[in-house]
Amino acid sequence: MNQNRITQLFGIKYPIIQAGMIWASGWRLASAVSNAGGLGLIGAGSMYPEVLREHIQKCQKATDQPFGVNIPMLYPDIDKLMALIIEMGVKIVFTSAGNPKTWTNHLKVHGITVVHVVSSVKFAIKAQEAGVDAVVAEGFEAGGHNGRDETTTLVLIPAVKEKIEIPLIAAGGIATGKAMLAAMVLGADGVQIGSRFVASEEASSHELFKQRVVEAGEGDTHLTLKELAPVRLIKNKFYQDVQQAYENGATKEELQALLGRGRAKRGMFEGDMVEGELEIGQVSALIHDIKPAADIVDEMMNEFYKAKREIESL
Repeated sequence: MNQNRITQLFGIKYPIIQAGMIWASGWRLASAVSNAGGLGLIGAGSMYPEVLREHIQKCQKATDQPFGVNIPMLYPDIDKLMALIIEMGVKIVFTSAGNPKTWTNHLKVHGITVVHVVSSVKFAIKAQEAGVDAVVAEGFEAGGHNGRDETTTLVLIPAVKEKIEIPLIAAGGIATGKAMLAAMVLGADGVQIGSRFVASEEASSHELFKQRVVEAGEGDTHLTLKELAPVRLIKNKFYQDVQQAYENGATKEELQALLGRGRAKRGMFEGDMVEGELEIGQVSALIHDIKPAADIVDEMMNEFYKAKREIESL
C-alpha cells in the first residue's frame, strides 16, 4: 500500500490501528498487530502502573516495530502512567475520555506522538486546537464506552473531515477490508479496529467472551447506562437487570450500585457470561471466527485491495 498520512505518522506499513481495549489488548495482541504491519496499542485503562510497565517491556522485546499505549484520561493515577510511559520510551500515546489539553503538550515535549479519541465534530476541533497529531473519530456503532451524541461512523467521518486538517482515523463498526475502504473514501486516513481484534488468539480477554462475540448476531448489542457513562454491551442477564432497573425508575445512584466495581473484568477477563459486563461493538454480528491477529490484518488488507480494484474497474 502506498504511504499515506497515518502510515507516515506512525512509521507503519498499513493504516490499521488496533484499539486499546480494557481486558483485551495486552502486549501479546499489540506486538502481534505491529509485527503484522499495523499499529498495536496496549490498553492501559485496566492496568496498574507496574502491570503496564511489564506489558511495555514485553512488547518491546516481542516487536521491533512501532506500538503505542492507550490511556483513558479518567484513569485515577494518570500522572503515574504518563511518567512511566515517558520513562519507558514509548513513542505513541492515544488518549481518550477526557480533555486532550491536559497532557498533550507534556507528552509532545518528550517527543511522543499524541492521538485523541473523539465522538463528535466539536471534540475533534478541540483536540486539534490542543495540538494532537491525529484524531480517532469513533461512531455510535463502537463497543465499550461511547459518545453521548450517538452519531454513526457513516456520518461522523465526513463531518469531522470537513472541520480538521490533521490526520483522521475512523473507528466504530469497522472489521473488514470493505469497511476500511468505505471509511477512507469518506475521508479517513486510517482505521482503528477494536471488536475484530477481541476475537483474536492473542487478545487477553477470556475465551468464553471471545466465543460469545463470535456467536453474536445483529441486534445483540445495545448502548445503555447513559447516566453513568454510555457503554455498548452484549445482551446478557446483567444487561437485562439494567433494563429492569430502568423500568423500575432507578436513580443514577441505584444504577451505579447495580454496576458495582469490576464488572467489566468479571465478564470480559474472567469469563462470567451471565453477570459480567460484556463490551463489544455492533460489528460483532460480522465476526465469525477467532484467528491470529496477523491473519486478521492480512484478511483485511486483501479484501481492501480487492474491493478497491472492483471500484476502480467500474
